Amino acid sequence: MFIFHPLVLLLVGNASDDQYVHFDNFHSFICSDWDHGRLFSLEEQTDHKMDFIKQELENIEVPIILVGHSIGSYISIDMFKRSSEKVIYCIGLYPFLALNLQSTEQSIVGKIAASRVVSVALSLIVASLGFLPRSALRLIVTNSLAKSWSAVAVEATCSHLVQYHTMRNVLFMAMTEFRKLTATPDWAFMRENKEKLAFLFGGDDHWGPLQMFEEISKQVPGIALSIERGHNHAFSCTEAGASCVAKYVASLIKNQLLHSRQ
Repeated sequence: MFIFHPLVLLLVGNASDDQYVHFDNFHSFICSDWDHGRLFSLEEQTDHKMDFIKQELENIEVPIILVGHSIGSYISIDMFKRSSEKVIYCIGLYPFLALNLQSTEQSIVGKIAASRVVSVALSLIVASLGFLPRSALRLIVTNSLAKSWSAVAVEATCSHLVQYHTMRNVLFMAMTEFRKLTATPDWAFMRENKEKLAFLFGGDDHWGPLQMFEEISKQVPGIALSIERGHNHAFSCTEAGASCVAKYVASLIKNQLLHSRQ
């Protein structure tokens, strides 16, 4: 069976639930493979998404557009390499493509993730917050992490992040990310596919720093690059940030589809 409208696959940064959206009809479904107790590496996260494509789209000829945020951008490029016959476009938002050796925050996260003892201890501490009354937990989250976040983002944090297996997976995956991202990006692949790639960077983002923006510009001349200085790496946690980036992505996809049909 052939479907003309593309499938837009969203890959969020360091998380275990991804939402798949049928672009034109806004038909969506969730791939909810929550294996409690199992830890997923960066490569296994990519395998998980590729398995979904093979299983769910085995008999459906549908073009795929990948939209990745943070490490999801790295996963998207890896998926693009593995399924170049299906992927027609790949967008990286605030992309985490290589380690930023100048970032103190990344250094701290890397040291925590590298220690199993520290990771387990931190996961237990975070999970213990889940026993607090929801109103108290919301207050803590709002005052510590989410002063400008939307109510939806705060609620999602309170309901999903404060679980032991979630936090352990976040830190385990971070450990494998830091090992993998010591290598330089595959510039040759990007140059060969630059018409099918686009990246959006933030003005002050240590995960996707402007040094990487400049390096991509140098290594892949002519690739679509933009900078959005009004929102940070957690843009999706605010209504203004989510709306701004959603409009940017929708515009890119619309232009790409118009171009591909000419």
